[in-house]
Amino acid sequence: MQKILNGYCSIEAALREVGAKKFMLVCDSSYAFLPIKDLLNPAVVFDQFTPNPLYEDVCKGVGMFNANGCDALVAVGGGSTIDVAKCIKLYCRMDPSRNYLEQECFDSGIPLIAVPTTAGTGSESTHYAVIYYEGKKQSVAHASIVPDYAVLEPMLLKTLPLYQKKCTMLDALCQGIESLWSVNSTEESMLYGKIAIQGIMDYWHEYIEQNTDEAARGIMSAANYAGRAINITQTTAPHAMSYKLTSIYGLPHGHAVALCLPEVWMYMLEHPDQCIDPRGREHLEFVFEWLGRLMNCDSAYKGLMMFRAIMFSLDMPLPKCHDRAAELEVLTSSVNPVRLKNNPVALSEDTLRYLYNRILPCEN
Repeated sequence: MQKILNGYCSIEAALREVGAKKFMLVCDSSYAFLPIKDLLNPAVVFDQFTPNPLYEDVCKGVGMFNANGCDALVAVGGGSTIDVAKCIKLYCRMDPSRNYLEQECFDSGIPLIAVPTTAGTGSESTHYAVIYYEGKKQSVAHASIVPDYAVLEPMLLKTLPLYQKKCTMLDALCQGIESLWSVNSTEESMLYGKIAIQGIMDYWHEYIEQNTDEAARGIMSAANYAGRAINITQTTAPHAMSYKLTSIYGLPHGHAVALCLPEVWMYMLEHPDQCIDPRGREHLEFVFEWLGRLMNCDSAYKGLMMFRAIMFSLDMPLPKCHDRAAELEVLTSSVNPVRLKNNPVALSEDTLRYLYNRILPCEN
């Protein structure tokens, strides 16, 4: 069972509790500017990975971890940083002469402490990680890579660039929304999703415009709940559609997902007869109405309009097309059909093309 701790001083307590003698710090370039940089005294620092981490990056981390005889991991950073640490934990006891992605996963027993510096992915509380192998996104999943400790310190959000704050917050909001309508939702996940959405709706404006301590605390907590919800339900069509937008146009993940979500939401509102959730159309329509209320509106449709209004207020730019027709085809063919199975309304290839056509701008 994961322990959620508050305050960066909790990191040292967690290290003592797991009995770490020689830990590896996994961090990104922002670590040097964080107030906790002088708190930790790691045996090894690993920061040799890209924002969208590669399999080869993880292999370097595994090699460094084992060569230095480390016995624990501390990840301080955004979702990619935590994902790298998760993969190092998963692979560090595997056969290094074989492709880690092709080997059977097992619990390495290495303690992992995650300290998020963004409020978005909720990676600090999920059993998923994303890396790229030969140019293709690889979803790594195993129960053992949920960090043993998640240390939430809202002060670490204070220095985030404004655009990054917007993108990560939108990712958390999208995760909360998708967790509600996912075919895999449960009572527990719906509670977490509700808390996440309400927290973001309560604090998003203050977080973006005023950057107060209270708002940072509220958004960080909401993002963590969104991660806990997705850990149960998995993501749905907006996430599945977002990945190629990121790779083609260089959009951050949260921005790309937020462009997809309202179009998918509108299509589902218009086509409840195509519901594939075993609980049926009535359940889905209830979820949409409930979602509208969580968005502080009195109907499902107005909830969607509220999401669009937030996007407009945040002034999120559209991608810039170079060859719109060709890019539409690449986007349409890129979507992982496995991810679409979590979506409560069936989306055909023609439907995906239609949705991407609405997402991409007609002119630049």
